Amino acid sequence: MDAIAPMNKTLLQVEHLSMKFGGLVAIGDLSFEVRRGEITALIGPNGAGKTTVFNCITGFYKPTEGMIRFTGQGGSEFLLERMPDFQITAKAKVARTFQNIRLFSGMTVLENLLVAQHNKLMQASGYTIVGLLGLGSYRRVSGESVELAKHWLEKADLIDRADDPAGDLPYGAQRRLEIARAMCTGPELLCLDEPAAGLNPKESLALNDLLIDIKNSTGTSILLIEHDMSVVMQISDHIVVLEYGRKISDGDPAFVRSDPKVIAAYLGVDDEEVETVLTDVGDENIIEQLEAHPDVAHGPSTSASMLAGPISDTIDHVEGERVTVAKGASKAALVEARTNAASATPAGLVGGKASRGKAAKAASGAKAGGSAAKAAATAKPSAGISNRLSAPRGGKADNLTRIKGIGSVNEKKLNGHGIYHFDQIASWKKADVVAAEAYLAFDGRIAREDWIGQAKLLAKGKDTEFSRRVDAGDVPTSHASAKSAAAKRGGRK
Repeated sequence: MDAIAPMNKTLLQVEHLSMKFGGLVAIGDLSFEVRRGEITALIGPNGAGKTTVFNCITGFYKPTEGMIRFTGQGGSEFLLERMPDFQITAKAKVARTFQNIRLFSGMTVLENLLVAQHNKLMQASGYTIVGLLGLGSYRRVSGESVELAKHWLEKADLIDRADDPAGDLPYGAQRRLEIARAMCTGPELLCLDEPAAGLNPKESLALNDLLIDIKNSTGTSILLIEHDMSVVMQISDHIVVLEYGRKISDGDPAFVRSDPKVIAAYLGVDDEEVETVLTDVGDENIIEQLEAHPDVAHGPSTSASMLAGPISDTIDHVEGERVTVAKGASKAALVEARTNAASATPAGLVGGKASRGKAAKAASGAKAGGSAAKAAATAKPSAGISNRLSAPRGGKADNLTRIKGIGSVNEKKLNGHGIYHFDQIASWKKADVVAAEAYLAFDGRIAREDWIGQAKLLAKGKDTEFSRRVDAGDVPTSHASAKSAAAKRGGRK
C-alpha cells in the first residue's frame, strides 16, 4: 500500500468556480481547498449545488469559470478543468462514487473490484490475447490484482461474500463495495457523493470506520457530500457549506456547527423567524455572533466567494426546471447581512463621537432648573431615527421584546441606538422606520408586523396577545422580570 502522505498540504484547490446552465447559475464564484490526508465534507441544503461541484472536479462538467488545481503526491500539478474525465482518474488519481449505486450487479463482489483494475491488467496483456491465455507478466499482475481486491474486501468486511453476486448484497454492503472498488484504482483523492444515504445507524457506523481507516492507513484524502450530520461531524476534519451555489461557511466542525448562517440555511425558516429560531436552538455565544465579524481564522484564506454579492435570481435544480429565487431567499445571506449591518456605522444611527458630543453639549447648556440628564435624554441627532435618547428615562428601559418581531438581539441593537421606550417607537415617522430598517437589515418588516401600532397600545399600558405570551413566559425574553411585571399588573394572561 502507499505510504502515508505528508499531512496538511493542499491537495485540491478550487478557485472562483462558477457553473452556469444557460442563464441559470448553479455554482457562483466558489473557492475552497482540500488538504492532503484529511476528510473534507461538502454540505448544504438540497439544491445547493454540491453534486455540480463534484461533476466539475471529476470532469463530467466543464466549469464556466474558475480553476481546479490538483497537486499530486510527486509534486506534479494538474488543472482538472482542462482534462478529459478519464484522464482525471488515470493521471490525477481522482476516484468517485455516485448518489445512486452503480455496481455490476450480475458480477461477483470480487469481479467488481477486478474491473476497477482493468487499466493495469490491459497494459500487462499488451492489449493482445496474452491476457486470455494468462501468459507472461499478465499472470503476475493478475495475481496482484486479486490480492488487492481481497485486501479491500477485508477492509469493507465483505471477504465472506466475495463469490456472491453484487446485487445480492444488502444496501449498506453495496455502499461499502462501491468505496472498496474506488480504492482499487489507487486514488489520491476519493470523492464520495452521499455515501451514507439510506443507511441505518449500524451501517453508518461501519461506513465511518471504513472511511477513517482509509484516511489513516493510506493517506488518501476524502471529499464527501453528505446530509447525515452524525457522519459529517464525527469524521470530518474540514467542512465547506453551500447554499444556492455560494459558500456560506468554511471551517472545522465546531466552527460550522455554531455558525448562525449555517443554522438559518438548514432550517429554511421564513425571514421573520430567523432570529427566533436562532434564539431557540442556540446559546448566547451563537446569538452574539450575529453582531460579530466572520471568523477568518478558520478555513482557507479569504476568497472572492466570501465577498460575493447577491445571489442570482435563478438557480438550476433538475434538468429543464427553472426555479426563481425570491429576494432574501438565502437564509444565510440574511444572517450575514445582519452581521455586516452590525459592523457598519451608518450616520445618525450609531451613537458615535459626534452624536455623543452633541448630547454632552446639550447637557452642559441646559438652563437652571433642568437637569443634565433631562437635557441629554432629549438631545436629537441630525439624521437617522429622530427621537433617540442617550439613556432610558428614569434609568429603566421598557421591555421592547413585548413587541412582536423585536427579540432580544434587536432590542439590544435598538437600545444601542437610543430607543428604549414604547412611546418612542409609537411616534416614529416614515423616515424613522426607514432608518431603523436600514440598520436592522429589514425590508418592510416593521410595517408588516405593525410595530408602531403595538407600541401605541403598550405605551398606554394596554396588552397585546403577543405581550401576554411574553409576560407569561411562553416566549423567550432577555428580561428576567417579565413574570413579576405581569403579576404587578394583576397577572393578566
